[in-house]
Amino acid sequence: TADESEAKKLTRTADNLAASLRAAAVAATLDELRGVEGEAARGYFAAVNLVIKPTMREHFQLDGRTRRPPLDRFNALISFLYAMLMNDCRSALEAVGLDPQLGFLHAVRPGRAALALDLQEEFRAVLCDRLALTLINRGQVGPVDFDLREGGAVMLNDKGRRAVVTAWQERKQEEITHPLTETKQPFALLPFIQARFIARTLRGEMESYLPYLSK
Repeated sequence: TADESEAKKLTRTADNLAASLRAAAVAATLDELRGVEGEAARGYFAAVNLVIKPTMREHFQLDGRTRRPPLDRFNALISFLYAMLMNDCRSALEAVGLDPQLGFLHAVRPGRAALALDLQEEFRAVLCDRLALTLINRGQVGPVDFDLREGGAVMLNDKGRRAVVTAWQERKQEEITHPLTETKQPFALLPFIQARFIARTLRGEMESYLPYLSK
């Protein structure tokens, strides 16, 4: 059946992502690591359509990751969420005295907050992607919340942005048990906790950086 076929595709994607994790752990160079990440990201986004409710797929069909500008509604939605997460990560790094421009994994370029982009990677799936899927599958955002711009760009309109910002603020107040501190924390504090870990590692107070890994 169609459901069984989709389940097999999701299982295969999960297996491929697990293989990418193993490959990332033994990558010898930064370029090799970026290559592993890029391949994993392509497989990840290729499977997103499978977890969108069938009745919503016509409106939120994802054909790969597009940005600057996003070319479909799903990309427009996650790009908006990523931008809000990026602001939170930048603020968290500045709060602990780190320069958001000086990163490790993302290339350093003028005007690019490379370290904030590095930190953002830990939270994009658990905070942004999950929220995007929830909003779509529950019908909290729909086609009427997006506008088609000249050149094929798709953007959230005012109504859509208000709905997403409200959901984003509510999501950040939800509490999780941090796997390292073993304390309950709202999602809003995760970037600050991890930024503090980066700062402590750079100062030699921690032997190695411990990333946030959601279960």
